[in-house]
This record gives sequence, C-alpha cells and structure tokens, in this order.
Amino acid sequence: MARATAAPLADGEKIPALVIGSGYGGSVAALRLAQAGVQVTVVEMGMSWTTPGSDGRIFCPVLKPDGRSYWLRDRTDQPVGYFAGSSYNKDIERYTGVLDSEQFSGVRVYQGRGVGGGSLVNGGMAVTPKRENFAAILPSVNADEMYNVYYPRANAGLGVNNLDQTWFESAECYQFARVGRKHAERSGFGWTFVPNVYDFEYMKKEQAGQVTRSALAGEVIYGNNYGKRSLDKTYLAAATGTGKVRITPMHTVTAVSPTEGGYRVEMHEINTSGATVATKAVVAQKVFFAAGSIGTSKLLVAMKAQGKLPDLPDAVGKKWGNNGNVMVGRANHMWDGTGVLQSSMPCLGIDNWADAGGPAFAEVAPFPAGLETYVSLYLAITKNPQRGQFTFDSGTGKVGLSWQTSQNQYAIDAAKRIFDKINKKEGTIYRTDLFGVYKTWGDDFTYHPLGGCVINEATDNYGRIPGYSGLYVIDGSLIPGNTSVNPFVTITALAERNIENIVADDL
Repeated sequence: MARATAAPLADGEKIPALVIGSGYGGSVAALRLAQAGVQVTVVEMGMSWTTPGSDGRIFCPVLKPDGRSYWLRDRTDQPVGYFAGSSYNKDIERYTGVLDSEQFSGVRVYQGRGVGGGSLVNGGMAVTPKRENFAAILPSVNADEMYNVYYPRANAGLGVNNLDQTWFESAECYQFARVGRKHAERSGFGWTFVPNVYDFEYMKKEQAGQVTRSALAGEVIYGNNYGKRSLDKTYLAAATGTGKVRITPMHTVTAVSPTEGGYRVEMHEINTSGATVATKAVVAQKVFFAAGSIGTSKLLVAMKAQGKLPDLPDAVGKKWGNNGNVMVGRANHMWDGTGVLQSSMPCLGIDNWADAGGPAFAEVAPFPAGLETYVSLYLAITKNPQRGQFTFDSGTGKVGLSWQTSQNQYAIDAAKRIFDKINKKEGTIYRTDLFGVYKTWGDDFTYHPLGGCVINEATDNYGRIPGYSGLYVIDGSLIPGNTSVNPFVTITALAERNIENIVADDL
C-alpha cells in the first residue's frame, strides 16, 4: 500500500497553497487542490512515521511503550491509566512520539502527532451520524448534499469497510464485543455494528495466524503497524501521488499575518527532542488551517490577540466541545469473561441516542491487557450542551481552554442511564480503579475535540474566514462540539463539501 512521502521546505519560499496540519481536513484539502492543478505544501508538526525503530517496527508495542508513544513527555499518560489501585503509566524517553496528551485546566485532549494526524492513533470507527440527528450537528449545512454526495465520498476516500458479521459471531478477538452486546440487549438497549478503516480481511488473517498481528497485538493509541488505513495510506498517498503535493513534517506554525502576495507564515522546524533547529517564513497565497480543533483554535485566537489577524470574527475560539466523551468500566461476573485476545478496533456500539432524558452512543471498547480482566469498557458519546472557550494569556503568550471537569456531569448522567440499568440487570458494579485510585468515570479527557472556529459563525458556510481573502478553516474546529458519534467521517465529509465549493469559486 502506497504511503505519503515527505519533502523539505526552504525559508523565504513562495507557495500557492499552504495547508497547516495533515489530519482529516488537511488531507482532503491537499488532495482536491492538487487535483484542481494547485501546487500544495502541507506542514505537519509531527513526524513522518515511515522509518522502523530498532525493533523493526514503526510504532511501539502498547504494553511496552517507549519514546515513540508520546509527544514530548517523560512518562506515559494513558486514558486507562490505573489498575487495581496503582498507576499503570511508565517512564519513557522524551521524543516526538505519535500521541499527544495536551493538558488544559479541566480536560486533557488526546491528539495524533505525525503525517496523518488523528488517523494514526484512533480506533478507526468510521461512523456516519443518523440522518435524523444531522440538523442538530451542523444546522447550516444541507443534509441532502452531505448524505447523497459527501458522506459517500468521504467513506470511499477513507477506505471504510464493514465487518463480516458471520465471522464476528465466533471470532475469539471479539468476545468482549459479544458480551457487551448481550448485556445491552438484556437491558433493552439497541446496538449497531460500526464500520472501520481497519482492514477487516487483514484482521481475519491475524486471527488465523497468517499475518503479523497489529489490532490483535493491542496496537491502537500508539499507532498500528499493519492493517489500518490511516490517512498517510489513503488521502495523503493519493495527494502526493499527483506530483503536486509535498508534505513537510516536524514544522510548527507560530504566526500567520497578511503580507504582499498573500500571507506570511512563520514556523519552527524542530528535532525529535522538540528543540527548534530552524526558524522559517514563507509567503502563501492561500492558507488552510487544518491543525485540528485545538491547534487551529489556539493559533487563530493567538493571532487575533497579538494583532496579526486583528479583524477575525468574535466567534473565533468559541463553542468548543468534547463530543460528550466519558469512559467507564464495568466488572463482569466470572462467567462473562471478555477474553484474553481482544481486537483493539471496536466494532459495535450501544445506541441510546433516542433517549430524550440523555442521548448517548456508547462504543463497546476493547481493553487489550493481554490477560482476562472480566472488564467491559465503554466510550460514551453524549449530547453534552456544555461548551468551552479558548483565551489568550498575554502574560505567558499561551492559549488556554476554559473547560472544567464539572462541565462533563451531563455526559456522566447520560451514560448512567445506560450502565446503571445494565449493572442492575446483570448484578454487576462499576470499576473504580481504571481512571484513578478511586474514580468511576473517565470524565477528564477526550479523544474527540470539536469546535472553536464554528462554521457559519467564525467562518462563512464553507470555511472561509471573513475579512481575510485566502484564509480558510477546514478541520474539526468547524463543528460545534458534538457529532453524536465518532467524528472523523463527518470532519472528512464536511471538508469534501467545503473544498469543492472553494475550488469552484475561489481558484
């Protein structure tokens, strides 16, 4: 399978189109601009994950993390960071690893670092929201167009595939999912299979012992060595294949300001210790902000506050949400073991979104510890109405996020509507040793940052930034805080919609 290729960037270059970030939005923008004949440069703050380490693998093992696991940290910061009363985290060497755990006042946000962005570190769950929920997600966007044109286009470009449901029923690696389904059904909850970008045919071969294991070796949050169709193998590989796209990793954009011929974009080139090795500035005719909900929001909020882009709309930095994320674990009875072998790619979700008292979609998550834990783990996505805001601190020069852990109480209450009922029916209890020494709910982190530059508020209805011709936002920061399911298919489809309009009208 082809991969995206990396190329250098020189100080003082003049660039027709610069894309900041190589996640879902940036990958779509790069490919479609190139197909329209535009020369595109993508800058990515993380590494190009193409070179194996001393163990012969590109990504490190999940149970033996090393520097490849985390972005410039001395110790791991796992979502499930505790077990049986003690911390499960480990000391590691400081390195520009693939997963960033960025700490704000009341939440830490997991983000992918590398060519491919979040696609490198997520569970691959490629969920299109139910049509009836779409108006609440993106009220200014035409649902007919999204469901008839852009969702199908996104799913095709991402390489989404579906599980063989017959194989699932006896697959050893999905015992945990069958137990989760059984408990949901017995308490009267609906459930659904979920498509994925992981190659399910490869997974079948993993279980049959015919290929090297990846999902069945627990690989997920620190990258998958095999089987996963991350963006570097799909959109970005297609983009570099046009001959019009170059991707420059290990470059962090620090400033964007108007100049003759477009925008002056300043950046630091860093090494694997995180130290700056060069400072560069280029002039780009068009700039696409695709650094993710956190990266794009932080950069634009800083540029407005520092007077580099002073006329940005007041909506910039507002309406951030965590997609209603909350994690929880249940302790099953001994007769409901979840299996020693667990695929790290979830395939099933409990759908309680129609519950007016607290809508929730809960993926039945793996807990690939390499031993029988009897734990059912879930990531719930809820309709939490709470929102945060990004603000610039002139004293530190940094951008903070005003979000308190207490703002996630709605998510906990919505998840309880499912799991209190299941626990009562099954005679089971919550695990309180997975997210702290004594803590039931994983309510202080998110995998799904959304918003901060909301479409039709901070931008026009296609991501153009008003007052600054040639500046665009094309990532998850456009979506106001919630998608009702895992968000990356919606981010990709929205980017497909927006870039089509931009290519037609602005080029």
